[in-house]
Parts: sequence; C-alpha cells; structure tokens
Amino acid sequence: MLSSSPTSEPYRHRDVAESFGIDPARYDRARPRYPEAVIKRILTASSGRAILDVGCGTGIVARQFQAAGCTVFGVEPDARMAEFAHGTGIDVDVTTFEVWKPAGRMFDAVVAGTAWHWIDPVVGAGKAAAVLAPGGVLAPFGTVHELPAPVAQAFAETYRRLVPDSPFTFDPDSGGSMLDAYEGLYLRAADGVRHAGGFDEPEIWRYDWGRAHGRDDLLDLVSTSGSMTRLPSHLLGEVLGAVGEAVDHLGGSVTVSYATWGLTTRRTNDTPP
Repeated sequence: MLSSSPTSEPYRHRDVAESFGIDPARYDRARPRYPEAVIKRILTASSGRAILDVGCGTGIVARQFQAAGCTVFGVEPDARMAEFAHGTGIDVDVTTFEVWKPAGRMFDAVVAGTAWHWIDPVVGAGKAAAVLAPGGVLAPFGTVHELPAPVAQAFAETYRRLVPDSPFTFDPDSGGSMLDAYEGLYLRAADGVRHAGGFDEPEIWRYDWGRAHGRDDLLDLVSTSGSMTRLPSHLLGEVLGAVGEAVDHLGGSVTVSYATWGLTTRRTNDTPP
C-alpha cells in the first residue's frame, strides 16, 4: 500500500498543505475533475445553491459547482493557488479556514475537494456550522488514486532510495489498498463533526471510478502529490524518470483506479456551539 499522509493528523503539516501552489497551472491541468455523480449527490442533499468551497485550490471544484448553476465562494491559504482560481472567475479569500472571517456570509453547503484533511477537523466543523443556514449541508470529499502495480513499485523503490528520511511511506507490497485506506480521513472527519456539534450524524460514502493516463499526463499527476511538491528538482526528475520508464514498459499509457470518498452531514436547527 502507498500511504501519502505524513502522520495521522495531516492538518498539522502546513508546509505540506501549502506546497501545492508551486505550479498552479500544472496542478489545475493534472488533477482530474470529480465525477458528476459526486457533484449531483451533494446538490441533491443541499436546499440551495450558495456554496462555500474550503481549500478551493485552483478552483477545480468551484468551477464544477458553478457549471451546475451554483454561486461559489472560495477560501484558500495559498496565495498562488488563490490567484489562479480568481483568474478563472472564482471569488476567493486568502486565509486558512480556521481563522477565516465570513463577514456575515451564509451558505447552503460547505464543500472541500481533497482538502478537508488539511483542516483541523473539530475547528473546521465548528466554523462550517457557523456559516451554514439551518438544514445546510457540510460535504467534504476527496479523490485518491492507486497506480498500477509495476508503476507503483518503480515509484516506491526510487522514492525510498532517494528520500529515505521522508515522512511519507510507500509499501506497495503490503497487500492493502490506498483506495481503502483513504476511508480513515473521513472517519476522522466524522469524529470532528461529532465533537463540534451542530450537525446530524454524518454519512460516509464512496464512489469508485477509473481513468486512462498517457505517460506525460501521469507524470503531471504524480508531480502534484504531497510527497513530490517539495522535492529538489534533481530528485523529482529521477523519480519521474523511473515512473515514466515503467509506463513505457506498459505501452505508454495506463489505467489508474480512483476512489472518491465523502462525508455528508446536515446542520441542525440548533444554535451552533
């Protein structure tokens, strides 16, 4: 299994959380859009179309909700990512969600696309309760991918050799699946919701899908992972070279397995804590 979380509390690692903006254009190009079924699921649960996108990054999620007829406001701590999102038509405040000042804004749904694990789960849930109208929905979700075994093996072996002291661990021979392991982030998020109060019992869900990637497309994707964004360029190049060679041996393209995990919970009519 490949484990890309530096500890059991990723939100404490701001250096990793705010490293994705090193190349916003590549990030926006490489990260796959979320399945339409995920967007539809959240909008079906929501009573309105005013959306707060927490950790909006380059605006991938925000643009998908906009395309579905929503008004979206973003919060993003990395100024580089926020600038890119703003350039695509998203209104963004540059700050962490935990300290963000909503200035009286209220929303029908609070979402976060592969970003909620970078937020304190209790403080984040409490802030969400404060900006949601009664009956509003908190729905963080995130996508994780699993490389084909030969590619994962090449990546893990090269990464371990070059970065032996990294907090990221990669063990494709463990027999587990990264797709299954990602559930832990949403179990932790559910605990945060319960501790914060102001919400119904959270529901955790999963949507499996897949996507074909050519060699260059896959290298772009791998480059945007938290284990790679802070590597010196010579080490990054060597890891990507090993991954590219493995893809070449498989004919130049591969199908990558994805799982989108999510949590949905409804704000109660009680005054939030």
